[in-house]
Order: sequence, then C-alpha cells, then structure tokens
Amino acid sequence: MDDPLAGPLVRELTEEYVRRYGPEAHEEMTRYPADSWTAPHGLLLLLLEDGEPVAGGAYKRYDERTAEVKRMWTASAHRRRGLARRVLAELERAAAGAGYRRIFLTTGPRQPEARGLYLAAGYTPQFDVDADPLTIGPLPFEKRLP
Repeated sequence: MDDPLAGPLVRELTEEYVRRYGPEAHEEMTRYPADSWTAPHGLLLLLLEDGEPVAGGAYKRYDERTAEVKRMWTASAHRRRGLARRVLAELERAAAGAGYRRIFLTTGPRQPEARGLYLAAGYTPQFDVDADPLTIGPLPFEKRLP
C-alpha cells in the first residue's frame, strides 16, 4: 500500500470510508502493516489505464488455507465498467495459485455496491441477507476456490 501507484487507491478509499462511516474510518486504512499485501502471503493488484490506476484490490493471509480480500476500489470516474469484478476475479485466481482454498472478506453495511458485487460474483453471505445491514455491522462473505 505504500507504492506510489497505490496512492490514488488509498486516498480515495479513505475518503469514501470517512464519508460513509465517519473520521474513525482512517484507522481501517492503517490497520495492517504494508508487508501484509506482499508475496508469498498477499498481493496488491492495480488495474492501470494509460499508466494511471483506475481500480485495485488486495488480499492478505487470513489463515493457512484462507486469503482475505481487502481494499477493493474503483476510481469514481471509472465505475460501472466491470473493473471491480475484473480485480476480484484476478485476486481469486492469484490466491488459488498461491495455494489458498478459500477467500473471506467483509464489507461495510453502508456499501450496497460492494454487497451486490460479492453476491453477483458467487460469494456466500455469512449473514441474513434479508436483515437491515445497519443492524448487522460488517457483512462477511466467503467463497471456495478451485
């Protein structure tokens, strides 16, 4: 996350979290050390267009068989183009190649776009999808990898 190309991801994602969840959301973006996202246990992926990052995401080791997806982001000017789905599919492929057999992730209750993405991508919700998300807190999902 300290790579200069990741700067737009970190800034815009932080702003988005603060706008949706308040100033304490800054802590989420600094919760993990930078090496959490590096091989062999993690990966930071950025999609570039004309050399500029337009979408990205990362995974880190959750446990021996599970990768945890974090930091999914699409630049606001590039949304609704399927970029997040491309990032997610590539993270899944890379995690499976690294030996992980499961992906775990959480998204916030004020991120309906993310919830929709994970449901559409075949993730199994670990919560009651009919409940008001604001009464649940973080929304956990999982997916088995081939």
